[in-house]
Amino acid sequence: MRQPQAPSKPRLLQAMIDAFGLPDLRGKLLFTFGMLVIFRFIAHVPVPGVDVAALQEVFRNNQLLGMMDLFSGGAMRNMSVAAMGVYPYITASIIMQLMVPVIPQLEALSKEGEAGRMKINQYTHWLTVPLAALEGYGQLVLLQSQGILKGVSLSGDNLMPTLAMILSMAAGTLFLVWMGKLIDENGIGNGISIIIFGGIVAGLPQMVQQSMITGPSMVESLLSPGIVTFVALGILTVASIVVVQEAQRRIPVQYARSLFRGGRMYRQAGASHIPLRVNSAGMIPLIFAMSMMILPGTIASYFTVSGNETVASIARTISDLFSGVHFFYWAVYFLLVLGFTFFYTMVIFQQQNLADNLQKHGGFIPGIRPGRPTAEYLNKVLTRITWGGAVFLGVIAVMPYFAKLLTGVQALQLSSTGLLIVVGVVLDTMKQLEAQLLMRHYEGFIK
Repeated sequence: MRQPQAPSKPRLLQAMIDAFGLPDLRGKLLFTFGMLVIFRFIAHVPVPGVDVAALQEVFRNNQLLGMMDLFSGGAMRNMSVAAMGVYPYITASIIMQLMVPVIPQLEALSKEGEAGRMKINQYTHWLTVPLAALEGYGQLVLLQSQGILKGVSLSGDNLMPTLAMILSMAAGTLFLVWMGKLIDENGIGNGISIIIFGGIVAGLPQMVQQSMITGPSMVESLLSPGIVTFVALGILTVASIVVVQEAQRRIPVQYARSLFRGGRMYRQAGASHIPLRVNSAGMIPLIFAMSMMILPGTIASYFTVSGNETVASIARTISDLFSGVHFFYWAVYFLLVLGFTFFYTMVIFQQQNLADNLQKHGGFIPGIRPGRPTAEYLNKVLTRITWGGAVFLGVIAVMPYFAKLLTGVQALQLSSTGLLIVVGVVLDTMKQLEAQLLMRHYEGFIK
């Protein structure tokens, strides 16, 4: 029987005490924490041949690079072997998800149950390797254009040193992916998400410390109107993320089952629902949109030193527009987030084939005919609620720009994608932890 909780202790505190009181669950928590500690050690192992001091100066002066460094927990600022984090794996996962409905062989594999999913997961890991190598080389070329690195080339005497740096960074990414899988098997929470969460949270103390240094004193800095407003916006953003992430539209479903009793057949009805989430796409639209916004500025940076003054001038204009300091950048970012939210939501929804699965299992929505009418009804409902999720993601995406305008705080960065990841990982981990506790508390009833 479940033990009553002491009324003087908050529910969360009591849950943590219960978790550490169970040996197996305590082992899972300590294993997860240990993996995060190892990740932080790896984040400080630098790639050979990098001027770390010059690199940190570039990241301080570039807002976009500073935001990317926040996701890596300072690993990119130190140009460590973990500078890319697990993002090549995430990119590979997104590509595979988009390719499943396009390639018939992959679509057939996705319908083969657990064996098919394992095969697609294997393909995702294989795709991660070339993507990690390409992204690593791209980062090295970008740093060379900023004067941080020299001799990055895949030809001549620089071939072997460049290959060594690329392989080191790709190996760091694959090692982190492997650690994430270990957390899935032996720890608590989604391993890949936990690794990203650790990188984001690890960069927050240094960012707050820098904001304190800029003020006349720590107390005055903390009590300044800008910091107070900034903290209030952060709390409001986190609360809104929790509400929207958990919001869903429940579509009622009826199931008709046939039972044989005493040689006679009876029809029995069962009720359930389909939970359609307001934000089904999660943080993926923000990643897509950010990638699209980074691309023009990155390409333009290669032509800013062109010998042709017209080309160089156009390149400098494009680089300036996509530097993240103009309203144009954030307006385009907002529109891209809206578009990618609808695109990704519809792609994933079509892969689920809810209308066909309902019809196969004898389920139907009351008042809606099975088959195509059900699919059209679900698409209509999903489109309506996705507008709310898309606008919300767009507002969250442009929040850093308006937060700086309202507060005037430049040292702190209210990263929309970072907040979504952190809140999402915390909610998911807490749900898994609570499920583990409930399973153990009610184990006697199951037996």
